[in-house]
Amino acid sequence: MYKHLFKAALNWIAPDKQKESNKKVYAKSHTIKIEGKDILAISAAKAFKGDPNLLNPEDLLLSAITSCHMMSYLYVCQQHNIEVLTYEDNSQATLVLNDDGSGRITKVVLNPIIRIKDESQKELALQLHTQANKLCFIANSCNFEIEHHAQCFS
Repeated sequence: MYKHLFKAALNWIAPDKQKESNKKVYAKSHTIKIEGKDILAISAAKAFKGDPNLLNPEDLLLSAITSCHMMSYLYVCQQHNIEVLTYEDNSQATLVLNDDGSGRITKVVLNPIIRIKDESQKELALQLHTQANKLCFIANSCNFEIEHHAQCFS
């Protein structure tokens, strides 16, 4: 077994107007710095009084699942000598809120549209999404359903 460590540094400061007003509702905007990468400006989703122009944790989780699945899929296609020409996805995550204010992502739906070079490999290319899901680091870290509604063209 190999281990890899990932680090992120979060920075949040109360805005001056919030400090003056002594509000009980905190501003949600903050930054995340990952060494060697651009700073991410993040907030809560608009529904949770965040800045709708910034990424939010739910956006980032969905993006991570979508991206990781694609990379795992390209890996298994390479193992099976399938030449992928294009890969698109319009994924969705469902967040359910409870009466006590807690909530969780309950389902993610990936909708990959893949274009491959060889028409005769189409059925195998569609089946490989199951193997890609089993290999996906992020999917393996989730405790909710991840569906795949893949389409494949040549």
